[in-house]
Amino acid sequence: MRILVVGGGGREHAIIKKIKENKDVEKIFALPGNGGIARDAECVDIGAKEIDKIADFAETEHIDYAVVAPDDPLVLGCVDALEKKGIPCFGPSAGAAIIEGSKVFSKNLMKKYGIPTAEYEVFQNADDALKYLETAPVPTVIKADGLALGKGVIIAETREEARNAVIEIMKNKKFGKSGDSIVIEEFLTGPEVSVLSFTDGKTLIPMVSSMDHKRIGDNDTGLNTGGMGTVAPNPYYTEEIAAECMEKIFMPTIRAMKAEGRTFKGCLYFGLMLTEKGPKVIEYNCRFGDPETQVVLPLLKSDLLTVMQAVTEERLADIKVEFEDKCACCVIMASGGYPEAYEKGYEITIPDNLEDSVFVAGAKLRDGRLVTDGGRVLGVTAVSATLEDAINSAYGKVEKIDFKNSYSRSDIGARALEAIRRA
Repeated sequence: MRILVVGGGGREHAIIKKIKENKDVEKIFALPGNGGIARDAECVDIGAKEIDKIADFAETEHIDYAVVAPDDPLVLGCVDALEKKGIPCFGPSAGAAIIEGSKVFSKNLMKKYGIPTAEYEVFQNADDALKYLETAPVPTVIKADGLALGKGVIIAETREEARNAVIEIMKNKKFGKSGDSIVIEEFLTGPEVSVLSFTDGKTLIPMVSSMDHKRIGDNDTGLNTGGMGTVAPNPYYTEEIAAECMEKIFMPTIRAMKAEGRTFKGCLYFGLMLTEKGPKVIEYNCRFGDPETQVVLPLLKSDLLTVMQAVTEERLADIKVEFEDKCACCVIMASGGYPEAYEKGYEITIPDNLEDSVFVAGAKLRDGRLVTDGGRVLGVTAVSATLEDAINSAYGKVEKIDFKNSYSRSDIGARALEAIRRA
């Protein structure tokens, strides 16, 4: 089989490495891929948002199956364009990808179908939003409606911070048209859980739960990032909570999307908060999360491509999806200065025996050598029988990998270990 994977980050590298395990795979193309992915697939210089070029390339190269991984191309209709060419795909249509593409849509969907989430108000006018904030409780959460590279959510601790966020998003257009509408929502507290799921629009199979670490600094301090590390499974996500989520959140969401004429097929990501009043949805993503994918897929025992094809063909109920009864930890190695200004172009040294453990996100090839080319550069993953061993192993690998100005948090998984010890 000839496979096409759209995207070029650590998530895509994890997907490609897993798909490579299938013996029927003859060749994998990555559009655009990156310097690390180039070791596992043929990278083609076509951007993930160049939908027509992607579809034409897939047709010309006789692609048998395509995986569209990032949010932007999904929302822009990449799956629709590929399917028009007769190419089967993993990923939702543009009509279904709106569940991530519009925060207003997803909040209204949850309200309409009684899916538990934070209380909220929607605003299309900055002055109306500012007036509302005069009496709204704080802390509060301000969300740009559209996609914003994962940075369109601002937790405002004070009324002044909330006002500044509204002005930045709606008046100064920090996120462009994504901020034409905003959601101002209740601030929830409790442990956060990420649950990725396979769904064909009828059946839903959750993957192993995970815990992301969004802040740049130890002890969850500093600016939000795309994710500085993950562990799986999440110790807060018990069997009882999982059953409650399936009954009150997961299946109701799938049924709601079908009722709206937007049947969702692909990977649906549930960002959950375990509040005192039960689990609530913080956000939906219409694709694999990053870096959650880098701890979830290494635990998948079943063949990923087989599962994906079952999703596409709406026969997920007919196959068995199994995960290892183990733990995984991924530590992100970032460029010093991220998520603000940082330098690029530093050579990366990865020992040969660790390459299988490393997912490359922000790097390119220069004269045959791998050099830094982004804020989050590498995801270094370890799998072990216990979470403590997985964490220690991941950090042991990080110590053996080198590039100038590299930065990693030193406490990935610490909260999860604490929860296990308290249990």
